[in-house]
Amino acid sequence: MGDEFPVEQTRTLLHFIDGSLAFAGHYLHEDVHPIHTHSFVEIAVVMGGQGAQLSLAGRQQLAVGDVLVLRPGVWHGYEDCVHLDLYNCCFSPELLRRELAWTREDPPLGHLLWTGPYAEQRRGILTAHLAGDAFAECVEHLERLHDLRGAPLSSYRGDLVGRLTLFLSCLARAIAPVSADGPSETHPAVLDAMRLMEEKPAYHWTLTELAASLHVAPGYLVRLFKSATGLPPMAYLSRQRVELAAAQLLHTDQPINRIGESVGWPDQNYFARRFKSHFGLSASTYRAQFTKSLRHV
Repeated sequence: MGDEFPVEQTRTLLHFIDGSLAFAGHYLHEDVHPIHTHSFVEIAVVMGGQGAQLSLAGRQQLAVGDVLVLRPGVWHGYEDCVHLDLYNCCFSPELLRRELAWTREDPPLGHLLWTGPYAEQRRGILTAHLAGDAFAECVEHLERLHDLRGAPLSSYRGDLVGRLTLFLSCLARAIAPVSADGPSETHPAVLDAMRLMEEKPAYHWTLTELAASLHVAPGYLVRLFKSATGLPPMAYLSRQRVELAAAQLLHTDQPINRIGESVGWPDQNYFARRFKSHFGLSASTYRAQFTKSLRHV
C-alpha cells in the first residue's frame, strides 16, 4: 500500500503500524493482487475499473458500488484487475470491541459488523451494493476520513471515531435487510449472551448453562439468537473462536494445540475441523501461508 496508509505487510499479512486506529484511502489494483489476510476489519468500496475478488466464497466479479466487508483473519485477493479502484476503510478490532461495542445493539450496524459476515456460511465476508445517494454519501464520509490520515491521534481521536461511525451508519442503513415491520431492537438476552461468550471464549460453554446464566429457557434463547443473528448461540461462539485462533496463528509462535485450547477447544482434532470448516485451510497451512513474523500484533 502507499505511504499514506498506516499498514505494513509481512509476506501475505497486512497489519496496522503500532498505534494506528483507522484509515481510509484509495488503492489501485492492476492485474493481480495476491491472496492475503489482514489483522483488521476491512471495508472496500469499488469506485471504478474492473476485476474480481477471490475468496473462500469463490470468484466474484466486481462492479462500481460493490462493497466488501471482511472480518479480521479473512483471506482474499483480486485478479483480472484493470484500473480496479477501491476505497478501503480499515479499523482495528480493538476499536470495534471498545468505542464501537454499542453497534451490536443497533440492528443495521449489528448486521454490518457483528452478525452479517458470519451468518449463512459467509465465513467472515459480507458483500453488498451501493447506488445513488447512498453511494455518494458513503464516499463523502470516506473522503473526510481520508482527510484525517495525518492528524495526530492524541488530538483527533474523537474526529476519527466520529467520521468512521458516520460512514458505517450510512453503509448499514443502505445494506441492512429490510423487514416489513422495520428494524427491531436486539433482545437483551442476546446481547448479554454475546458478551458472556466473548469475555470467556475458553470457557466450556453449553447452551443449557448459557441460558441458565441469562434466566431464559434454552429453546427460547436459540430462537432469540437466530432471529437476531441468523445463528444459534454455539455457532456464533464457534465463529468468535476461530477468529481469535487466526489472530494467534498470525501474531504468536504458540503451538497450534495450545491455541486451540486457549479459545475453548482443547481437543486438537475438533479444533482442526472447526478451523478448516471456517477458513477452508488447516491451521498449520493458514499460519505457513500468511506469516512467519512475530514482530507485530
